[in-house]
Amino acid sequence: MRILLVEDDSILGNATSVYLRNSGYVVDWVKDGKHADAALHEDVYDVVVLDLGLPNMDGLTILKNLRFRKQGTRVIILTAQDGLDDRIAGLDAGADDYLVKPVKLAELAARLRVQLRREHAVLVSRIEYPPLTLHLKERVVSYRDQPFGLSPRELSLFESLLLRVGKVVSKENLIENISDWDDTLGKNAIEVYMHRLRKKLLSVGVEVRTVRGLGYMLDKLD
Repeated sequence: MRILLVEDDSILGNATSVYLRNSGYVVDWVKDGKHADAALHEDVYDVVVLDLGLPNMDGLTILKNLRFRKQGTRVIILTAQDGLDDRIAGLDAGADDYLVKPVKLAELAARLRVQLRREHAVLVSRIEYPPLTLHLKERVVSYRDQPFGLSPRELSLFESLLLRVGKVVSKENLIENISDWDDTLGKNAIEVYMHRLRKKLLSVGVEVRTVRGLGYMLDKLD
């Protein structure tokens, strides 16, 4: 899943982006309002983690612009502004959650999982695709209750397909879900990762179908 982190504090931004990447998320990090607003014009994100006190454009304006454009991207405000009026203004402007600094990164990750489940209408802690199970909280896959070894990118690919079972997922969409600005992948790289994932999945009887010219899909189970 792809996250836009908008945070002008370099220490906090770096710590947060590293933590989330180590948790298996793709993270783009920007430090000022104008860059954040431009990123939301150009790219598609699952969740935005948004500070309010930003240089060049404040977070509330970014949020209002996002909702004015009718973009339904989930937004978690993460700010030092802890007054009741601040919370009300943020939620009324369209935020989905509001966290006050300092916050434990584990709690932020938990709030992200909530938003991602809502975004994809997944209201459970795990998704079964026998004989495999994707554990959303731990971000691991198991095979008959035993760990099933997938690399972080293979896991992200599998998750992207599993959240859209029965639908074709394009290569472009997969690229967005597993690469960030600092490590952008091309279609050839996606094919390499998909080849590795398919080989592992086939070993347990799970097949990823290629829909020529469109992308990949997992069929719905009977």
